[in-house]
Amino acid sequence: MKQLLSWLGASSVAILTCLAAEDGNWTPLFNGTDLTGWVQHSGKAKYFVENGELVGETVANTPNSFLCTTRTFHNFILELDFKPMTGLNSGIQIRSECFAEPRTAEIGGKTYKFPADRVHGYQVEIDPSDRAWTGGIYDEARRGWLVDLKNNEPARKAFKANAWNHFRIECRGDSIKTWLNGVAAADLKDSVTPVGFIALQVHAVGNKPEKLQIHWRNIRLQELP
Repeated sequence: MKQLLSWLGASSVAILTCLAAEDGNWTPLFNGTDLTGWVQHSGKAKYFVENGELVGETVANTPNSFLCTTRTFHNFILELDFKPMTGLNSGIQIRSECFAEPRTAEIGGKTYKFPADRVHGYQVEIDPSDRAWTGGIYDEARRGWLVDLKNNEPARKAFKANAWNHFRIECRGDSIKTWLNGVAAADLKDSVTPVGFIALQVHAVGNKPEKLQIHWRNIRLQELP
């Protein structure tokens, strides 16, 4: 009986802690007016504000581009809305890094070389293709796919083409979880990078002159203990 009461007490504390976190203060990362609090790295895609939305637009012959927060974050809940055009791959970087000088790092027994200004780290995928892996987790410029959605049909079907979609991303210790439009997408345990910035990706399109766009809005974050 004592063990049961002890377990119930601990469970109650955990539940109350989670509820307190859910009711905590949210910080907007985008003010709807300009790009204050953000800085661009890697490629030369265009980022601008239009009708209160943050817009990323492709530019031919430039690498993957990233608009990054000037702050870094550790444990947090991130929520945002996004609307990509068909044909434009994108993603949300979390706990990511970028160095002013070239750097080498060993991850899982393999050596990775990062050129100066190359963004790398966890990316929550935005994939408007027929593959529909939006919400999966990709390790940008490092290990590649960590969690794809080939065996998660509900999450694949949750994506809405040419319409607004909603992400919820939770990072707690070595746990990274994602939801797409309320549907559970990825659940990863990984501790390679415990802290880093958040970034909005516009994927490279080679020499294609057509301008493709992705829109973001309601970008908010709640830091966790």
